[in-house]
Amino acid sequence: MTIHNLYIFDKKGTCLYYGEWHRKKRSGISKDEELKLMYGMLFSIKSFANRISPTDLKEGFTSFRTNNYKCHFYETPSGLKFVMNTDVPVGNIKDDLHQLYSSIYVEYVVKNPMCDMDKTVQSELFKNKLDEYVRSLAYFPLSKS
Repeated sequence: MTIHNLYIFDKKGTCLYYGEWHRKKRSGISKDEELKLMYGMLFSIKSFANRISPTDLKEGFTSFRTNNYKCHFYETPSGLKFVMNTDVPVGNIKDDLHQLYSSIYVEYVVKNPMCDMDKTVQSELFKNKLDEYVRSLAYFPLSKS
């Protein structure tokens, strides 16, 4: 199992952070186009799931999968969206994404007076702590492929 990539979007759809670990295929479009497509797809799926659900969705949309990957979604009360693509067999990682938000993002971005909350995260400390955290997850491969 592996982690392919991570997106962090603000409530307006601006990508605040993008990171890759074991992404095997490129999209063939520019990074800006890919970010717009990802946010648009998430917005549409979230809206669709909420509208067709026969019950009140307390947690809302949390993931979807294809034959090739699984897309996990976690939204904070403030509207930040954490999106992680993994291999299909990876289970529910809501708690891991929440931990990423509360222990990494809040500690090294929100509490950092040098970080502008409306701009792409530039903090090397955040990037290093995030990479360390992602590599510590059980579904991150130990060997490099």
